[in-house]
Amino acid sequence: MQVGNARYLKPADLPDTIAVFPLSGALLLPTGQLPLNIFEPRYLAMFDAALSGNRLIGMVQPALGDHEGQGEVHLAPVGCLGRITSFAETGDGRYIVSLTGICRFRLLEERETHHPFRTFRIAPFIADLSARDEEDAVDRAALLAAFKAYLDANKLEADWESVERASNLTLVNSLAMMSPFGPAEKQALLEAPDLKTRAETLIAITEIVLARVFGDSDTVLQ
Repeated sequence: MQVGNARYLKPADLPDTIAVFPLSGALLLPTGQLPLNIFEPRYLAMFDAALSGNRLIGMVQPALGDHEGQGEVHLAPVGCLGRITSFAETGDGRYIVSLTGICRFRLLEERETHHPFRTFRIAPFIADLSARDEEDAVDRAALLAAFKAYLDANKLEADWESVERASNLTLVNSLAMMSPFGPAEKQALLEAPDLKTRAETLIAITEIVLARVFGDSDTVLQ
């Protein structure tokens, strides 16, 4: 997989320890791009360290139902490794960055460091590096039908020329990342075992939302 100026093809290309950025409702998937506005001092320090090193950050959600208060929050077990592919300083102390997804990972144990941010040993999902092999298994027609139904129900428009040009991998992961669903749904999409299952999960969640808001999802999807 080519991400920015780097290639990630085998386990040796990936770190076994990574700084993690916990952010509820944020979903990064392989090949996807996630824009971030960084302003907290500890996360500014995290991105400084990444930029001076391998440019890699681990995106992860807080565990469902866990909220930041006293002490550190518990984290969801699965996150996604991203490379900083765009970076700008705002002049008022913030960073505007973009992460491009490489592969998912499972959190193992937390490492003690002198840094203000958290660092974990991880187990990368190596199969994500060759996820394009799974593209033919995606029911593209069903995915586009659910996407169109959601747009129509909410009176939204899409750039259909770009949609038609997108590969199944790009389409599934981009729609999952852009979806306006909650943290639980985002985590389910992240943890889907393969691209086909992620597409099916996205369709199912969309149908549930349409049925909840508009009554009969079958009517909306026709």
